[in-house]
Amino acid sequence: MAVTAYWYAKGFLSVFNKEVDWAADTIKVALTTSTYTPNQDTHDYFDDVTNEVTGTGYTAGGATLGTPTIANTLNAIKLDGVAVAWTTSTITARRAVVYDSTPGTAGTNPLLFWLDFGEDKVSDAGTFTITWHANGMATITATDATGYPA
Repeated sequence: MAVTAYWYAKGFLSVFNKEVDWAADTIKVALTTSTYTPNQDTHDYFDDVTNEVTGTGYTAGGATLGTPTIANTLNAIKLDGVAVAWTTSTITARRAVVYDSTPGTAGTNPLLFWLDFGEDKVSDAGTFTITWHANGMATITATDATGYPA
């Protein structure tokens, strides 16, 4: 499924203020319904996420991202990981929220970014899989004075 990633402003900062260690911490992916409205400016921790999906094969809090990696190519930092899947699931999701669950409580687990599927995606006693883009899950790109990648 094609997805678009959007950074939470405070999540973006949490990467730089050493609150999140992408390669060493437990990064999770939670699914939400279409009624969750992400707020880039005010949502900072997992307790701000509402309307998480429920259904067969899905556990609250989402799934752990396998093999989180960081790459630096062509003036871009790319965050990536193994595809996430919920097998034998019956769920409907519109968004995926990526967060660091290492601190351990919803009120201290930093939100990083969310992905919008563009429409509801459904699994009916099947596997719900998010396969990340070939360029990574999310990127941070350095730009020159014109606003174009340096």
